[in-house]
Amino acid sequence: MREFELISRYFKGRGITRKDVKLGIGDDAAVMTVPENCQLVVTTDTLVEGVHFFKDMPARALGHRALAVNLSDLAAMGAEPAWISLALTLPHADIEWLEEFTAGMHEIAEYFNVQIVGGDTTQGPLTITICAKGTIPTGKAITRSGAKNGDWIYLSGPLGDAGLAIEAQKGRFNVRPEHLAKLKQRFEYPSPRVAAGQVLRNLASSCIDISDGLLADLKHILTMSMVGATLNVDKIPTSESLRASLTQEERWPFVLAYGDDYELLFTVPEDKKGMLDLSLRQYGVEAVCIGQIRGNEGTIELLNKGEKFVFTGQGYQHFAEE
Repeated sequence: MREFELISRYFKGRGITRKDVKLGIGDDAAVMTVPENCQLVVTTDTLVEGVHFFKDMPARALGHRALAVNLSDLAAMGAEPAWISLALTLPHADIEWLEEFTAGMHEIAEYFNVQIVGGDTTQGPLTITICAKGTIPTGKAITRSGAKNGDWIYLSGPLGDAGLAIEAQKGRFNVRPEHLAKLKQRFEYPSPRVAAGQVLRNLASSCIDISDGLLADLKHILTMSMVGATLNVDKIPTSESLRASLTQEERWPFVLAYGDDYELLFTVPEDKKGMLDLSLRQYGVEAVCIGQIRGNEGTIELLNKGEKFVFTGQGYQHFAEE
């Protein structure tokens, strides 16, 4: 199968068609209309085989995950996703793999009303790059730089599942099949908190999604906002599968430093706390308060049931070991 046949078969004319797409797949570039009084929000993410996913990862899951991690970035900004472009590098045109990969991508795109408007296909090591675009009312974007002393720190859901799924697949932990299935589901089919992100536009002072680990991502907020934080590690939510599979000591690295969970980490001023639970609950999100903004810039004080807690692990960083 040649490049243009591949594009025509798996992308052109498939999925939803948005009215704001004036020119989609087929030309040198796409043309979209940004709604009045809105700003464009753009994010780009690359997934490389052997770095971000296992070689035997199901193609359908990979299609879902590749798009989900980009939608999670838009969610962290409070944006409404609208359009994506895809750069797909393939070793060869495997028809069965492409059927499953594109099915997974189209499913989540349709769920979030996102149209694939263009991209590129090339031959080489399996690499997936997605550029996701969304819109947000002018001046409403949630950034990493808005946290203030006294704000409360929240998580949108449990941490650690994706990390344990990865380490179990590497053979480093033995996990019972019924728990492993749930952990793998969290890694392979992450759920971007798109609706929650839009709710947080009027509530959160800062926000980020958990991709590199809780401490590493919290550090980004603290650095950009020039504040510190106290974190109650015993308050961090975890799943039943994680708790059943690991001792408390074994759980800390996954909960605090592993990443790949794509939950939202955000801060809320005192006067907005009362509105938070009611606003998010209608979307099935049970936000948990895990700490407070206070202290010197970039510092994180860890407490476990009120006692000082020491943890030296670090979040993931590309090129850190070179």
